[in-house]
Parts: sequence; structure tokens; C-alpha cells
Amino acid sequence: MEAETLALAQEMDFSMWALFARATLVVKLVMLMLIVASFWAWSIIIQKIIIYRKAHREADIFDSRFWSGEPLDGLFDEIGPDPAGQSERIFAAGMMEWRRSHRNDGELIAGATARIDRSMDVAIAKEAEGLQSGLQVLATVGSTAPFIGLFGTVWGIMNAFIEIAEQQNTNLAVVAPGIAEALLATGLGLLAAIPAVIFYNKLSADSDRIVATYEAFADEFATILSRQLDS
Repeated sequence: MEAETLALAQEMDFSMWALFARATLVVKLVMLMLIVASFWAWSIIIQKIIIYRKAHREADIFDSRFWSGEPLDGLFDEIGPDPAGQSERIFAAGMMEWRRSHRNDGELIAGATARIDRSMDVAIAKEAEGLQSGLQVLATVGSTAPFIGLFGTVWGIMNAFIEIAEQQNTNLAVVAPGIAEALLATGLGLLAAIPAVIFYNKLSADSDRIVATYEAFADEFATILSRQLDS
């Protein structure tokens, strides 16, 4: 009898698709939710990697132009008030406030330095918000996916025990499929959560470094404008 049971268990299909097809409706919904969450997380990861690399290149290119000795007014006239690059937008915010702070007679309105600093701080905050958008999804997937998968596992094991009780049979052919289907939910939860957590930490650190670069540039630019004000 034991040999027949083992032979029957070996003949069963334990592929991913077969396990999904045999699962109950609740476990199927859990698996589908985790698969969608995994694809969503990976789409954000790939998008952010591309955006961050582009931001690094743009910052390096603009930094070279800024320190090339070209007059700041000429550089601003060239890139315009609404440039495409993040560093350029921060520079444009400071330059626009610098020009607004001049009266018709050429004198500066009082408090120009503080207004320029605030303008660039607002621009940096907007860029930081754009860089960090979507990272909350990675944090959510990383923290909740294992528990969602565990819920699917508990539900699947519960149904497996119900089936055992109904058939009054505890042989391997009855127990194995239900347990395998249940554990697949946990596996999918971990498959979604682990990359999300790893890349959330990495991308958060990359975002912080980019924002720190913008803040350092704003401080240097404000120092240059302050020096011109004092002179």
C-alpha cells in the first residue's frame, strides 16, 4: 500500500502552474496579488535605476558647464527658465529670484540672499520628491508580501487538513499536494519581498546622495551670489 501511495504521489504534477491550478480560490487570489506586486516592484526598480543614472550624468555635465567660467547670466539665458535637467532647474530657480531681486535702477531689494536660498530649497524639495516617488511602493511590498504569502499558506494548509478529514486518509498522495500549494504562496511572498527590500535600501541611499549633491551645489551657488552682493 505504501509503495502504491508513493507511486501515486510521484505521478502527480508539482509544477508551478499545476500547483496554482489546484489551489483554492483564496490561495489563487493571494498568488496573483503577489505576482502583480512583484512585477510592480520590478518596474519601479528598473525605472528608478534609469532615472538615477540619468540624474548623475546630467549633474556631472551641468557641473562642468557651471564651473567652466562661463558667465552665469549667459548660462541662464542658454538653458532658459524651465530646463529639462534637475541641476539646471535648481540653478534656474536661483537665477530667476536673483533677477527678480533687482529693481529698475539696478539696486537689489533687501533680503535677496534669503529669497534665493528659499527658491533653491523649494526646487530641491521638488526634485527630491520626484526622485523618491515610488520608493514607498517598494517599502510596502517588502514589508507586507511575506505576511500575505503566509496568509495564503495558512489558508491552504487549513484546506489541506479539511480534505484529509473529509477523506479520512493521511497518505502522502492526499497530504503532499495541499501542503505544496500552500507553501508556494509563502515562496511567492518572499520572491516579491526580498528584491523590494534590497532595492528600496539601495535606491533610498542613491536618492539621498543625489539630493545631497543638489544641496551642495545650491550652497556653492548661493555663496557665489552672496559674494557678488557683497562686492
